[in-house]
Amino acid sequence: MGRHRGRYAEEPSRRSRRRRGRGGAFAALAAALVIVLGLAVAGVYVFGQSDGCRGSAITLDVAASPELVPALDDVAADFNTEEHQVDGRCVHVQVRQVDSANVAFGITGAGATMGDTDSDVWIPDSSVWPRLVQSQAGDAVITETGTSVARSPLVLAELAEFAEDGEEPATWTDVIPTGAPTDETDRTVRVVDPARSSTGLGTLYLLHGALEEATPDTDTFNAHMTAALQTLHQGASADEESAFLAFSGGTAEAPPTMVMSEQAVWRYNAAHGDSTARAGYLEGGTYYLDYPYIVRSEESDITRAAEEFRAAVRGDDAREHLLAQGFRGPEGEIDTSVLTKETGFSEEPPAELPNPSEGMAGDLIRSWNQLKMDSRVLTIVDISGSMLAEVPGTGMTRMQVTSAAATQGLQMFTDSSELGLWEFSTDVNNGLHHQEIAPIRELQATSDDGTEHRDVLAGALSSMEPLPQGDTALYDTYLAAYQEMSSTYQPDRTNVILMLTDGDDDNPGGGLELDELLSEIDTISDPARPIPIITIAFGPDVQNLEPLQEIAAATGGAAYMTEDPTEIGDIFLQAFSLRISGSDSE
Repeated sequence: MGRHRGRYAEEPSRRSRRRRGRGGAFAALAAALVIVLGLAVAGVYVFGQSDGCRGSAITLDVAASPELVPALDDVAADFNTEEHQVDGRCVHVQVRQVDSANVAFGITGAGATMGDTDSDVWIPDSSVWPRLVQSQAGDAVITETGTSVARSPLVLAELAEFAEDGEEPATWTDVIPTGAPTDETDRTVRVVDPARSSTGLGTLYLLHGALEEATPDTDTFNAHMTAALQTLHQGASADEESAFLAFSGGTAEAPPTMVMSEQAVWRYNAAHGDSTARAGYLEGGTYYLDYPYIVRSEESDITRAAEEFRAAVRGDDAREHLLAQGFRGPEGEIDTSVLTKETGFSEEPPAELPNPSEGMAGDLIRSWNQLKMDSRVLTIVDISGSMLAEVPGTGMTRMQVTSAAATQGLQMFTDSSELGLWEFSTDVNNGLHHQEIAPIRELQATSDDGTEHRDVLAGALSSMEPLPQGDTALYDTYLAAYQEMSSTYQPDRTNVILMLTDGDDDNPGGGLELDELLSEIDTISDPARPIPIITIAFGPDVQNLEPLQEIAAATGGAAYMTEDPTEIGDIFLQAFSLRISGSDSE
C-alpha cells in the first residue's frame, strides 16, 4: 500500500512544495529540451536517410579543357552540395583538366597522347574534336547533347605597347603574309600547333576561308596558302604556354601578333601584367571555341547523372562563374568588368563563322603536318651559254635573275631543312654534265670556318657563272640527280629535285633521249620512296613543255614554264604548294 503514494500520501508543507515544484520545472524543462533537440537531430538524420541519398554515390568523371576547369570546379562544388540524385543515390561530380587533342587522339589513335583520356563526360574546347573522333573512330561512344558550356571567339592579340589605336580592322589575309618571302618582315605571327590546338586549327580555317574568297584561281590559292603556312610554321609553338612565352618577348623591330580566343587573351593578361595584350577584331567574322558537352557513356545511371550536371552548367549560377573567367554566355554576353573595353574587348559579339567540317579540319591538319616535315632538296641550276642573255627591263642576265630568285627561295625553308646545289650544262666536270657546288646539308649546319650552310648556298648562287659555249644536257642531269637522291633517300623528309633551266634538252654530244630517261627512272623509282622532280623552265628558248610534264608525271612532280624569269619567285611558291595540294600543276 505504501508504494501507492497518490492522494493518500502525506503532503509536504506549502513552502517545501513550491520550492520543489520550481526545481522540478527547471529539470523537466531541461530534460524536455534535451529530448526535443535529440528528436530534432534524430529526425533530421532519419528524414535525410529516408528522403536523401542512399547507398554509395555515383561519381561523374568530367574531363574538361584546362581553361574551363576553374569555373567548372565552382559549378561542381555547388552541384555536389545540393545533393542531386539518381535513383536515390547522390551524384558526385569530379572535374579534371585534360587537353582536348589528348582525348581525341586517345580515342582515335591518330596522334600522340599522354594517356588518362577516359571519362564519363568530355568538354573539349571545340566541336571540331568530337567530330574528328566520329569520322575516324565510328564505334566510339560520343553523344553530342547540343549544349555549349561556354563560348569564346578567336581574336587577334597584339602586345599593348606596340598596338596602334584608331586603325581600321584588318582581314585575316592582312595578318599573315601570303606572298613570296622577303628580307624584311614587319611582324612575327605566333600560333599554337594546329595539329593539337583548336586555336591554331581555327587560324588555318579562317585564313583558308579568306584566301578562298579572295583567290578563285586554284594555283594562286595553293601558292598563297603555302606561303601563309610557311610563315606560321616559323612562329609555331608546341603548346600554349611556350607560345605565350614567345609572344611576351616580342620587340618593336618585329612586334608579335597571335591569334587567341578572348578568354586566352584575358588569361594571358592575368599572368603577364608587365606585358599585357590587346584584343582586336577582324573583318569577315571569326571562329568560336564552343566547349560542347559530350557524354561518353551508355550506362543508364551515368547518362542520367550526366544529364543532371548538364542542367547545372546551363544554369544562371554557372553562367556567372563562366563570365567571371572571361568566357561569353550563350547569347554572346560578357562581364564587362572582366573583358574590359580598355583591353580592346568588344561587348558586341563578333560575327560567327560556321565550324569547319571534319573533312576540312582533317585536310588542314594534313597540310600543316606535310609542311612541318623538313625538306631535303637538291637544287640544280642551268649555267648554259643562254643564261648570259639579258632579261628585258631588268638590266640583269637570266643567270643573275635566277640566282636572286633561288636565294629568295631559301627563306622558305626551315633551318633544319637539308639543301644541296648543283650546276649543269655540258661537260662541266671532267666529262660529266653536272657539278656539285654545295652538298646536301642542313641549312643550320656550319662549315669548318663557322659559316652556316644557308650562307654557303647563298654565296654559291650569287657567284655562279654561265659557260658561254655550254649547251643543255638536261636529261642526263635529271638521271644523275635522281640516282643521287635515290641512293641517299631520307624517309623522314620530303625528298625533292628542283630544276631551274632556260632551255630544252640540247646535247650535241649525244646523251639520253626522253624515253630512255623515263625508262631509267621507272627502274629506279619506288612508290614508297617518292622523289618528285619539279622543273621551272623560263625564257623564250623553252619551246616545248611536254617532255618536262612527262618527267613530272613519272615522278609525282610538276613542270612550270614562264617567259619572264622574274616570276620564278612566285613559281617557287606554286611548286612548294604541291606539298599541300597533292596535285600536279602546269
